[in-house]
Amino acid sequence: MKEHLMSTYARLPIAFARGEGVWLWDEQGRRHLDALSGIAVCGLGHAHPAVASALAEQVATLLHTSNLYRIPLQETLGARLCGLADMDRVFFCNSGAEANEAAIKLARRLGHAHGIDLPRIVVMEGAFHGRTLATLTATANSKAQQGFEPLVDGFVRAPFGDLAALERLAAQESGIVAVLLEPIQGEGGIRIAPAGYLRGVRRLCDQQGWLMMVDEIQSGMGRAGAWFAHQLADIQPDVMTLAKGLGNGVPIGACLARGAAAGALQPGSHGTTFGGNPLACRAALAVLDTLEAENWIDRVATSARHLIDTLRATLADLSMVREIRHQGFLIGIELDRPASSLPALALEEGILINVTAERVIRLLPPLIWEEEHTHYLVPRLRRALDRLISQG
Repeated sequence: MKEHLMSTYARLPIAFARGEGVWLWDEQGRRHLDALSGIAVCGLGHAHPAVASALAEQVATLLHTSNLYRIPLQETLGARLCGLADMDRVFFCNSGAEANEAAIKLARRLGHAHGIDLPRIVVMEGAFHGRTLATLTATANSKAQQGFEPLVDGFVRAPFGDLAALERLAAQESGIVAVLLEPIQGEGGIRIAPAGYLRGVRRLCDQQGWLMMVDEIQSGMGRAGAWFAHQLADIQPDVMTLAKGLGNGVPIGACLARGAAAGALQPGSHGTTFGGNPLACRAALAVLDTLEAENWIDRVATSARHLIDTLRATLADLSMVREIRHQGFLIGIELDRPASSLPALALEEGILINVTAERVIRLLPPLIWEEEHTHYLVPRLRRALDRLISQG
């Protein structure tokens, strides 16, 4: 049947029938440990009772009405998120790419309002912001861009983590209205902003009158050990985008803004059909309620430390491991060689992992991770790596 699907994915030959917590069962009934969370989506794991109950109730009540009318659940969710992020307003959509698209449009519109005819946004090398034409242009991946030219104009690229390079752009380039960056680059190989960098960007944005826009689509919703990764640097962005873990599997994205940025988009300037409908908002509210009630974010640092310590002890003698880096449950194990075959080897061991940036093992465990899951994962990952070595 798969011949009727466009060939946009190199899928592994497995399908899952059900999930519970950190575990997935395939169609043959074999159990697998999900250390990827559907790429940082299922922070509360699979079939969480609180989320499942809220969704079942909402499905039986009201799914969708459109944004032509008030949506009380959207208003409640907007207030909760703005309170957590110290923002003023939020635009809800369906995905991270759409959230970043809204941020880009917001920055351009504000630039035009300030008399800048060709507003430009600084984006970072190694970044990933989505696959729409605008967000693909903002993404630093020539392979992903190939064949989709012409790309969208209006972006300037800078090295990630290099504040001096950003200061040189400020002196040399005109028309810049915003900086868009990930506090922790996920697709780029779990690259964490160096100490002081985010504060420096914030300071430069204030000096230049630029918006500071942070993409927290992968790093937000508790994954970094705080509600949002930028909070660990004690800075306040002007715009923040969310998705992935916000709905625990139900598609929802959000673009939050404060100050002048919060008023840049007006009726008719942007919109969405499905974004922020009752079902999606009910899912996100159930996620917020559960994260708060069960203190999962407070536990991330401890759970992640145990996993990192176990990984370092178990992989210490492997010369192929160059570095293990992490912030909370965003974990990257950089190897000295490409490892595209590793996810399939890991699958045979009963664990779900991912490789990004060609040679970085990416682990994105659910926030409900316990020590017993670490003891299941790490020896199996070691065996998969040993098999990768034997392949030469």
